[in-house]
Amino acid sequence: MREVLLAKSAGFCYGVRRAVELAEETARSGLPCVMLGSIIHNRDVVDRLAEQGLHAVERPEQVPDGGAVIIRSHGESRAVHEQLRSRGVRILDATCPNVTRIHQIVARAEERGRQPVIVGTPDHPEVLAIAGWCRAPAVVSGAQELEKWLSECPERRDFPLTFVSQTTSTKKIWDECVKKAKKECTNAEFFDTICGATSTRQEEARQLATRCGLMIVVGDRQSSNTRRLAEICGEVCPHVLLIERAGDLDLSQVPQVDMVGITAGASTPAWVIKEVYDKMSDEIMEIEKSFAEMLEESIKTLNNGDKVTGTVVAITPTEVQVELGIKYPGYIALSELSDDPNVKPEDIVKVGDEIETYVMQVSDRDCLVKLSKRRLDINKHWEEIEEAKENETVVEGVVTEDNKGGVVVSVKGVRVFVPASQTGLPRETPMNTLLKQKVRLVITEVNRARRRVVGSISKVTRAERAAAAEKVWAEIEEGKHYTGTVKSLTSYGAFVDIGGVDGMVHISELSWSRIKHPSEVVKVGDTVDVYVISFDKEKKKISLGMKDRSQDPWTVFTTTYQVGDVANVRIVKLMTFGAFAEVVPGVDGLIHISQIADHRIEKPGDVLSEGQRVDVKITDVDMENKKISLSIRALLEEGPVEEEPEQEEPAEEAQEAPAEEQAEPQE
Repeated sequence: MREVLLAKSAGFCYGVRRAVELAEETARSGLPCVMLGSIIHNRDVVDRLAEQGLHAVERPEQVPDGGAVIIRSHGESRAVHEQLRSRGVRILDATCPNVTRIHQIVARAEERGRQPVIVGTPDHPEVLAIAGWCRAPAVVSGAQELEKWLSECPERRDFPLTFVSQTTSTKKIWDECVKKAKKECTNAEFFDTICGATSTRQEEARQLATRCGLMIVVGDRQSSNTRRLAEICGEVCPHVLLIERAGDLDLSQVPQVDMVGITAGASTPAWVIKEVYDKMSDEIMEIEKSFAEMLEESIKTLNNGDKVTGTVVAITPTEVQVELGIKYPGYIALSELSDDPNVKPEDIVKVGDEIETYVMQVSDRDCLVKLSKRRLDINKHWEEIEEAKENETVVEGVVTEDNKGGVVVSVKGVRVFVPASQTGLPRETPMNTLLKQKVRLVITEVNRARRRVVGSISKVTRAERAAAAEKVWAEIEEGKHYTGTVKSLTSYGAFVDIGGVDGMVHISELSWSRIKHPSEVVKVGDTVDVYVISFDKEKKKISLGMKDRSQDPWTVFTTTYQVGDVANVRIVKLMTFGAFAEVVPGVDGLIHISQIADHRIEKPGDVLSEGQRVDVKITDVDMENKKISLSIRALLEEGPVEEEPEQEEPAEEAQEAPAEEQAEPQE
């Protein structure tokens, strides 16, 4: 009595399936096109495509100018791509995404001044293509070849080396090379680029081979991964047959064993495997299951809409492959992995992760199950939304749409409408100012049957602001510093939000310099450091300051200047009797009208204007009253300055006027 067992992962891998589907679609479309080389290592598949009118050429030069070409799953070199594009050829790239990733790794490594080292079969099309994405790669078939390459030039041991692997190499070969390189090389980095599906297929074949007296490996003899499977099976099984199709199977030569195992390379189509299995079934009295029964069992327990748990076995830039424990593999397209269009698959899942998904479609024709994590998440999130509404829980989301009526917020993939009145925006503010912003809101209405959810941002904002205000009033004290945000400006100051409470910074407290409007110092939205000057809890008023009180302007002046020094000053105010000028921020001096020019003038405005900078001489400093006398005339005339008799007003009045004209004491 004998049994036949079929490996779960036998047959097309993701990359091969993708390439064959692209070729079949192109053939059906009628687009004039050729394949550059055999699209996969399987003569039966290539012959079928030829019957559909899609033929292969061996060299890029044979591709017609301006035509179309399919790049095989093994990929091609950078030079081939550039040559084809330069001739106006339309490229349909069927390169396996896992192989494309290796192209990128070696290209970037060489840009960084590193030496790419490829572990694989030197003459394999995939390896040749990878080597074509860098100028001077090294290719080694195993640890012995690596040792030989290093010995040829001992300096290589100190080179910055970047190791990658042919996707269909064995884990054993890769591990041996890594071990050797880590022992011999001082500056090496490693990228395990063996395809996850390949590793799974090889491990399944090994385990199955340990149980069987005979292993039949189905696949093209030119296929590297098929030969690898035969080698792996041969390590643990006494009898291994490598055949390309059922016609190659001579049952008279099959040894009498209790259990026969069948596996197949990644380039072997399902119909070839079925022919082999059926041929064995006809000759064996009892089999574990027929291929058709296994196929039916693998899908009969899955229906559209089911929840299913599987293990992530491979990740590409466009989809995730999931092992479901059945014959068919499951695939999650990137669009069905997450609601975020910018997310990368590896940001969400990793190979080996267990993942719960939603069955979208079971396809017998394509031999796969289409899955969605996003849809399952949305169903779960509806339950969470309903719970949030019930418990009045605050949730977070991103504003994705706007209109006159309000905005739409995506909360865990669920669309939540927030009316304009609940956005918290001022009446005239456009709704699109919230686009792409992360917001906090509460759910106010849920109607799952109508897929309608309503929320409020302003309720959360008001509650959080009230809580923050209560905390501020409970802890406020004079001199306490806060980091605040400028909310609005008036002619007399700026209002600053210090965390739920607005305080006012008077214009005189914004800067030591004399300013005409707060906008000269701050603008709405600025983050500023302020301190409490005074507050009234009953009236809910807070007076704030921004000037650095530790820096006394008068001290700065007296340590910088003395009588007789020349200073460059800014004219800040014109009076009938003279002009006030800022010597240092917070300290003004008077240029009397008689000291503005070396000739008589009617008024200061005839010579000076506010904002103008001029050089002056410091002629007197009244330390007690903190008054400074300045003179332009003294710099214009030769010799000592003789003041003209006062004509307009008494000197005593002129000395008192500046102090009265200062809006605030400048100290």
